Amino acid sequence: MFNHYFNQKKVLVLGHTGFKGAWLSQWLVLLGAKVIGVSKDIPTKPSLFETLKLSEQIEDHRCDIRDLESLKTIFEAASPDLVFHLAAQPIVNTSYQSPVETFETNVMGTVHVMEAIRQTPSIHKAIIVTSDKCYHNEEWSYGYRESDRLGGQDPYSASKASAEIAFHAYFQSFFKGTHQYVASVRAGNVIGGGDWAAHRIVPDCMRAWAEKAPVVIRSPLATRPWQHVLEPLSGYLDLATQLDQTLTGNAYNFGPDASVNASVSHLIQGLAQYWPNANIQIDKAGAVHHEAGLLKLSCDKALHDLGWQPTLELAQTIQLTSQWYLENTTHQEMLEITQDQIAFYQDQAKNMGQAWALDAVTT
Repeated sequence: MFNHYFNQKKVLVLGHTGFKGAWLSQWLVLLGAKVIGVSKDIPTKPSLFETLKLSEQIEDHRCDIRDLESLKTIFEAASPDLVFHLAAQPIVNTSYQSPVETFETNVMGTVHVMEAIRQTPSIHKAIIVTSDKCYHNEEWSYGYRESDRLGGQDPYSASKASAEIAFHAYFQSFFKGTHQYVASVRAGNVIGGGDWAAHRIVPDCMRAWAEKAPVVIRSPLATRPWQHVLEPLSGYLDLATQLDQTLTGNAYNFGPDASVNASVSHLIQGLAQYWPNANIQIDKAGAVHHEAGLLKLSCDKALHDLGWQPTLELAQTIQLTSQWYLENTTHQEMLEITQDQIAFYQDQAKNMGQAWALDAVTT
């Protein structure tokens, strides 16, 4: 995979104890990378990080990205080749409860990461992860492009838009014209096994159904372009392999095919078909805070510049997600299950002819 690019590379993953960070760290281990993880804490209980026993597979550090000096010390000692920055306060509802911490972590935390990168000469490439919610949402029926207006009506979205502005300023001021190549990436509506965060639809369903309780849904008609966690991660990894002087400084969207835009109700009904006696209730009071009714991304730029496109259909995404949690209820070896799902995804990508999944042709 990825033409063996990550084999023996020293890769620093910020936010490795989170849902996406744990999947990325595990995939990098399978790709032969030497992973150094940095996170403030383990954000959920249970957690995918602990389930996979990642602390036994990688170098594991605790550091708050709001602490610049401690962060720089870890960077200097690790001397990584690449950086993936996923550390964040990732929950919209939490941003209403803790707006200051959200801005401090997502904006100044990103600034600190960029500063640590520029002061670490060993780093050749860095991928800065923000969110699809960085766009000023006009409720358009078509996908947002990387050149569209940034903004946000809630603290989380605004913090991610601000992080993108900070990234661009750092690129223009410090990275442009250098041999440290950087890019920002935007994705959202990610689902998959091992997500236990609060205020997210899939974990809410899985917790409720595992206890034979009904799941309560706020906004059943809200539509989202759902994607499996491995989809954007394949994009991040693919971008890292190709990032050079022609691509540095760019932002890239990673999402499902434009036709994949299903309601919350459709997603839950799909998940429920794998769970016996799954019960669903609608909260007629609705959402307390503002929620976007429609938000989707255009991934044409990733296709044009990288040759990247999504691999899974929505039905496959739903099946993989539900099956992971079902296996987890029977106390299966979840490291093996997770590795099997990564292998399945890679096989699907290879069968589709995805460039990153094929062996490079040499002459």
